[in-house]
Amino acid sequence: MASARHPIQGSERSPLPGSRSLGAADPSERLEVTLRLRSRSGKRLQGLLDRIITGSPGGKGRPRRLTRRQYETAHGAAPADLKKVEAFAGQNGLAVVEKSAGRRSVVLSGTVAAFSAAFGVRLETYEHPNGTYRGRTGPVQVPTQLKDIVEGVFGLDNRPQAKPHLRIRGSQGNVQWHAGGHSFTPVQLARLYHFPTGVKGAGQCIGIIELGGGYRPADLTTYFTETKVSPTPQVTAVSVDHGQNHPTGDPNGPDAEVMLDIEVAGAVAPGARIVVYFAPNTDRGFLDAVTSAVHDSRNKPSVISISWGGPESTWTPQAMRAFDQAFQAAAALGITVCCASGDDGSSDGVKDGQPHVDFPASSPFALGCGGTRVTASGNSISSEVVWNDGPSGGATGGGVSRTFALPSWQAGAHVPPPSGAGGGRGVPDVAGDADPATGYRVRVDGTETVIGGTSAVAPLWSALVALINQRKGHPVGYINPRLYGNSRPLNDITSGSNGAFQASLGWDPCTGLGSPDGAKLQSAL
Repeated sequence: MASARHPIQGSERSPLPGSRSLGAADPSERLEVTLRLRSRSGKRLQGLLDRIITGSPGGKGRPRRLTRRQYETAHGAAPADLKKVEAFAGQNGLAVVEKSAGRRSVVLSGTVAAFSAAFGVRLETYEHPNGTYRGRTGPVQVPTQLKDIVEGVFGLDNRPQAKPHLRIRGSQGNVQWHAGGHSFTPVQLARLYHFPTGVKGAGQCIGIIELGGGYRPADLTTYFTETKVSPTPQVTAVSVDHGQNHPTGDPNGPDAEVMLDIEVAGAVAPGARIVVYFAPNTDRGFLDAVTSAVHDSRNKPSVISISWGGPESTWTPQAMRAFDQAFQAAAALGITVCCASGDDGSSDGVKDGQPHVDFPASSPFALGCGGTRVTASGNSISSEVVWNDGPSGGATGGGVSRTFALPSWQAGAHVPPPSGAGGGRGVPDVAGDADPATGYRVRVDGTETVIGGTSAVAPLWSALVALINQRKGHPVGYINPRLYGNSRPLNDITSGSNGAFQASLGWDPCTGLGSPDGAKLQSAL
């Protein structure tokens, strides 16, 4: 008698808008799928997170943060659950490629036919304006013995999940790299924002998530030499789900995101090691890159920078839940996660006339990074307003989540109610220069160019955190609650809008609490 099947909560999928089915996927096609398992501790991690949020002392036997080994032992997947998944795989003609108790993940490989039968799905090939993908509709199903164990299944559907949040200014080449211009090197912006001096991020590791493109070491060496950065940052690539450092040679393509992130973080915190996690642009690849970085016991990132994302409405609930739990693990480990809030204003690029926010920046355990336009006079900022260049030029993302509830630390921030049912978490939390007109001078595939977008703000804040970590002698970790408890280290942005929302005194859905004053932030943390 066949075992009963149970749908995984929030795993339902619909075809991408504008796509059409070309028929069943090739049954002999081989693929890999990641299963996300429950925590052995259930909800007991919440006690530690509550202490981090409230700032209460750990006390004997109650640590304020965990080591990766401690997290795996207390909150990873249980050995018995891993064995049940392995047994299920064997019964369904699937092979176990990798398993990780800390990441709560098991990677399986097999054919389309085997996965379709194992998870009760029909996989089809879909055509859409930007290409083709393997997709499914409806929920993923698991047998009774796994219904309380498997919380998510990722990789059956390989549609593109996220986009980079960057804007390239004007035409390429012949950019004037001088202090009197309207654009800035990352070092100049760090000076304008009063980043801590006398530290370079030594002893820290900044993890950067990338979903395409790549970098050429020679380009990085040239860039850091020309910007007089010392020491030359140490950059390492890590492959996740077969993703690779694969530069395309197109300075207007995905390489621009990769090199922008590395060059901003490396120029500001040259003493920090930079580890770039390359993964495919799918929900599986993105999630596996994040969990690989969070639980990387070799490189041990203390900060993670994420410049990719998409509207909450384009994600499955199972994916948002898994990412949010991964960020909770980061908070428990003392890791700061900085996420770009998007470049399409209050709509986040959704054409339904309603405001939307970008995920993963909308997770309460991410530091959402919005964008401003900076004008400088000498070594000081003379004006800073909300970045908004109109529908075609881009604008900072921001608004109110329809998925995540208002966090306790945002209760006094006067976050407006969400436009839809549920939710309430306000985005972004902080901001920084993002307008391509006042953007970052970088080098991409041999070309000197200027790039803006909130993509640049995430690595800028990541580098700032790395500097503060070195100065403090320990990671500051999950800083959101402390920022809202003391916003004085931030430059309040009170002019401009991102479409549906206006800047105002205090927190607002355009630039959050404001842009950084690094020296004051160091003292406040």
